[in-house]
Amino acid sequence: MKLNERSVAHYATCDSPADHTGFLRKRVERHHHHGTSYQRRWFVLKGNLLFYFEERESREPMGLVVLEGCTVELCEAAEEFAFAIRFDDAGARAYVLVADGQAAMEAWVKALSRASFDYMRLVVRELEKQLEEACKSLAACRKSPRRSSSSGRKRHLSNPALQPLQEKPTTLENGYSTWSSGGCVAGGATSLDHNGGQMKPPPLPPRRRSAASSATGSPSPGLSPAMLESPVPPETICFSKLHNWYGQEIAVLRREWQERQKRGHP
Repeated sequence: MKLNERSVAHYATCDSPADHTGFLRKRVERHHHHGTSYQRRWFVLKGNLLFYFEERESREPMGLVVLEGCTVELCEAAEEFAFAIRFDDAGARAYVLVADGQAAMEAWVKALSRASFDYMRLVVRELEKQLEEACKSLAACRKSPRRSSSSGRKRHLSNPALQPLQEKPTTLENGYSTWSSGGCVAGGATSLDHNGGQMKPPPLPPRRRSAASSATGSPSPGLSPAMLESPVPPETICFSKLHNWYGQEIAVLRREWQERQKRGHP
């Protein structure tokens, strides 16, 4: 691969953001002295190009590693925190680098492993696959009939186990509270509260004395003794019977008043 030296040098030092930077020690093989030494260099990773400089302030890179067709792996070396860049081609040079610590080594290995176009190609394929599956799922959701929220609410309300316990509102009728909205309870039965216990019937209003009664408490001539006795037992909670029974006295008084009007007696 031929690279334009001037273009590469400009790209290495231009203001474009770097993917990773830091000092690493680069192993150098001494063939004549049969020894190994390490040189401290400033490394800059941009895309799939790894530049290294003699110093951090240097304006020209000393070398370049193209990160294609290679693997980044930890290696056994005399120095701690060492890792290597190895190429697939037989006889290709391996770059052994040493970081200053465990965290720096892991960060460099992670950044270099994701720098190649091969890795980016795999990522793009995976993203395309996920996008295709998401589009299929969205299309299936649009084709499926939408369930009505009202039908779901009806199903919810039709299940007694899902219905919340609600206290019956107390309504006033002619000044008295009604305990049953469904009419009279036959046979003097009492209604049950939510806990299964019997609810107490409302207290009976006090008996009113007729305006036509005498001072001794004798009943009005139009009222029979049977009418003065309440037909509703105390345990009954039916208000309509109580209302009708107490209305008999008023009906008798009204008839007496109408008869007096006809006779000319106000």
